[in-house]
Amino acid sequence: MTHNYSFKSMVKKYVNSSAVLIICTIFALVLANSPLKEEFFSFWNSEVSLSIGEFNLFSHNGHPMTLIQVINDFLMAIFFLSVGLEIKREILVGELSSAKKAMLPIIGACGGMLIPVLFFWLTCPNDPDMLRGVAIPMATDIAFSLGVLSIFDKRVPIGLKIFLAALAVADDLGGIIVIALFYSSTIDINYLLLAAACVAILIIGNNRKIMSKNFYLVTGIVLWYLMLNSGIHSTIAGVIVAFCVPGSLRRGAVRYIERIKENISGFNEVHIMGKHHTAILTHEEIHKLKSIESAADKLISPLQELEDRLHSLISFFIIPLFAFANVGIDLSVMSIGSIFGGIGLSVIIGLVAGKFVGVFTFSWAAIKLGFVQLPQGADWKSFASVCMLCGIGLTVSIFIADLSYAALGSGTTLLSEAKLGILCGSLISAIAGCLLLNRFLPKKA
Repeated sequence: MTHNYSFKSMVKKYVNSSAVLIICTIFALVLANSPLKEEFFSFWNSEVSLSIGEFNLFSHNGHPMTLIQVINDFLMAIFFLSVGLEIKREILVGELSSAKKAMLPIIGACGGMLIPVLFFWLTCPNDPDMLRGVAIPMATDIAFSLGVLSIFDKRVPIGLKIFLAALAVADDLGGIIVIALFYSSTIDINYLLLAAACVAILIIGNNRKIMSKNFYLVTGIVLWYLMLNSGIHSTIAGVIVAFCVPGSLRRGAVRYIERIKENISGFNEVHIMGKHHTAILTHEEIHKLKSIESAADKLISPLQELEDRLHSLISFFIIPLFAFANVGIDLSVMSIGSIFGGIGLSVIIGLVAGKFVGVFTFSWAAIKLGFVQLPQGADWKSFASVCMLCGIGLTVSIFIADLSYAALGSGTTLLSEAKLGILCGSLISAIAGCLLLNRFLPKKA
């Protein structure tokens, strides 16, 4: 029952945020192709400073960061902190907590990462700069994919919803590994050693059951700065912090439950008086309520409390702002050929064909070999329809595209083509998924 509630909360969170994400994406495209486009693009290149004396937190190799860099490197580290917390929770108590539960989405995610990379590599022009973006079509955007699936509401078997959500979480883990391994720059050994010391402090804090969220967040900010300047991509700091945040409670949690029961059972009837429906409480009753509140706080692990508190910040500020800052593409400098050739076409093929073929074939093989079973309530046609939704990339795909091309001399054109391919590929996958789901799902719940 607890796992089902947690899953429903996850779906609700992403479905709500997907609408905001769509609005910001459209708004960014409109501004990037309006008379205000020069102001729009120059705004994101404004320098940002958060200084204490001579020290500027938002600086890289001694240079102040721009607004777009703060969004992509600092705010996205908070996003990956949230992703890391979600992955850890799923591994501890969710859909990745046992081999039986995790095997199908993990196998599907592996296919959904390997085959898109292969398709991109086969269709991309043989240019080292272009091939830097080979990992772009690996990602599945959990917000958009679950948002599209929610259109069909109760027609979708719960097994398919769980499969898509768990696959997207496993997919995020794969994306994090790829970013850590392949999108780091020249390593500065001094900063790297200091970052390693920070990680050691976090691990010791976890082992000693330090339950203070501020301990992990403050240490995490220090780790972020050190990793930013060490050459390891700074967003990985968010994931490291997430895996160090305790997911369990201190020993003796049972006594807090007993305290809550005792206080509730001894609570007298509250008298409601006056036109404003004022509750008149005795000092003893107030003390009992505060005791219940204090005990309840101690029954929520730091992992779950931090994940819950980051929910609104991530869903309704960081991800929409990331989309608004990064999705703007000036279409006037691009030709229709951008979609039918080069990076754009490779990304589209990777997302639309690669993700579907990879997720479906790997899952099909695992099911036919008897390792796993089809999700509960699904048949092959409805399962294939959900596999099509995995081609909705967007957020992490754009993030990887930026890592691939932004630093190149010719990166502006390649980055714009990649973003256009991501938008088109995600849209095609969403439309195709909707048509297939409408055709093959039961007409009534």
